[in-house]
Amino acid sequence: MNAFGGLGGFVLRRALGALITLLAISVIVYVVFYATPGNVAQISCGPRCSPEQVHQVAQQLRLDDPLYLRYWHFLEGLVAGQDYSTGTSVEHCSAPCLGVSYQSGRQVLSIILTKLPVSLSLVFGAMVLWLILGVGTGVLSAWRRGRISERVLTAVTLAGTATPVFVIGLVLLIVVCGEFQWLPFPQYVSLTDDPEQWAWNLILPWLSLALIEAAAFARMTRASMLETLAEDHIRTFRAYGVGERAIVGRHALRGALAPVIALNANNVGSAVGGAVLTETLFGLPGIGQELVHAVNVVDLPVVVGMVLVIGFFVVIANAVADVLFAVADRRVVLA
Repeated sequence: MNAFGGLGGFVLRRALGALITLLAISVIVYVVFYATPGNVAQISCGPRCSPEQVHQVAQQLRLDDPLYLRYWHFLEGLVAGQDYSTGTSVEHCSAPCLGVSYQSGRQVLSIILTKLPVSLSLVFGAMVLWLILGVGTGVLSAWRRGRISERVLTAVTLAGTATPVFVIGLVLLIVVCGEFQWLPFPQYVSLTDDPEQWAWNLILPWLSLALIEAAAFARMTRASMLETLAEDHIRTFRAYGVGERAIVGRHALRGALAPVIALNANNVGSAVGGAVLTETLFGLPGIGQELVHAVNVVDLPVVVGMVLVIGFFVVIANAVADVLFAVADRRVVLA
C-alpha cells in the first residue's frame, strides 16, 4: 500500500487540505479588510483616533508597501510573531500574532483566549444536550414509524427547525426565570470558580442552542435509521427472529451514526462563532458577543482576529468530521 493509501493517507490528505483552506481564508480575510478602497489606517484605528494615531497605524500596517508584501508580513506575524510600536516603546507579539486592539491596546490573541472558555462552555454543554435529544428523538421516530407518536415527534422537530434561537431563549427566560422563578436570570460564572453555579447559569443557554440543533439531528437520525432498517441484512436479522429492540439498538443505530458524527463535528465548529444571538441574549461574555462589540466600535484588528479564529474552528471541525466519518464508514477511504 502506498504512502497515501488507507486511513493514514486519508488523514494526511485531509490535514493538507485543511492547511490549504486556512491559507486561503487568511488571504480572503486580509484582502477584504485591509485592501478595500478608502483610508485603511483610519478604518483600522476607528473613528475616535487622532491624526497621530492614524499615522502610527499606517506605519504598523506598512501601507507604503505593495499589497503582496503587506500580506506576507501579516502571515509572518501569524507564523513567527512580530514587533509593533506603542508610540513610546516597541513590544513583541508572539505567534500566532493576530494584531493589537487599537481600542484597548491589548493583543487580539489575549482577548480571544479570555473569551474562548465562555464560548466553549456554551457549545460543548449544548452539544451533549442536542445529541441526547436529537438522536433519541430520531431513533424513536424511526422505530414508531407510521404511528401517532412518530407524527407528533416529526411535527415537533419541524417546529424546532423553524423557530429562531432568540425566540426559544426569550420564552425560556420569561417562563423559567420570570413567571415561575425556577432559576435566576443567567449570569456567567467561571467553571474554575464554582462548577455548580457554572452549570446552573448555563442551563437555559444550553437548552436554547440545543433545541435548535436537536431538531436537525432528529431529522437526520430518523432518515438514516429508516434507510438502514430497509437494508437486506436487517431483514435477515428479522428472519432469524432477532427482536426489534436489538435490531434498532445494536445494528440499525450503529449503521446510522456515521452521518450524525459528521454533522456533530461540523456543528460544533460553526457554533463556536455562530452562537452570537445566544451569547448576546443571555449576556455571556464569549467570542460572539466580543465580535459584535468590536464591530460596533470599529476595532478592525479584533474583528479580523475573531474571523480568523472562527474560520480555524470551522475548518478543523470539518476535517475532524471527515476523519470520523471515514472511521465509521471505511468506504469513504476507498472512494
